[in-house]
Amino acid sequence: MVATVVGGGLAGCEAAFQLAERGVSVRLHEMKPGKRTPAQKGDGLAELVCSNSLRGAALTNAVGLLKEELRLAGSLIMRAALVSQVPAGGALAVDRERFSELVTEAIAAHPRITRVDEEVTSIPASRPTIIATGPLTADALAADLARAIGSEQLAYYDAIAPIVDADSIDMNVAFKQ
Repeated sequence: MVATVVGGGLAGCEAAFQLAERGVSVRLHEMKPGKRTPAQKGDGLAELVCSNSLRGAALTNAVGLLKEELRLAGSLIMRAALVSQVPAGGALAVDRERFSELVTEAIAAHPRITRVDEEVTSIPASRPTIIATGPLTADALAADLARAIGSEQLAYYDAIAPIVDADSIDMNVAFKQ
């Protein structure tokens, strides 16, 4: 059996890695480097585009406890985060470039993972399939997903970070501070 994972972000890389560690061959589809969303800058996997913080690290709160559970379960993302960690008080923050490099290298080195650098424009027919594209889903795949679930649009509430082109701001009504 070969599992298909669409999306080379944190969730897609973790899913591909965990499947591969359990003996499943995986085809991991990532649209970069051929295509990017406006938020993406690098070619690496697990690119952090909004913040380098993975939030709180203390074992006394839910997000810190979840990170510890992931670490104990052999999470690739947590391993890369701990190796690329930078000072951030009570948060787990990482050097973005190093973090992405570590995840990219681990995926490339895994004998059961094949990275496919091409845009997926529709839900793959192959099964099992995991679609882990999140808020950076390209338009064609987003439209196909919306069609499949019977919705006109998709919404991602936990990672929305608007991108504003400076040329689109009317400085007659706005000011820099």
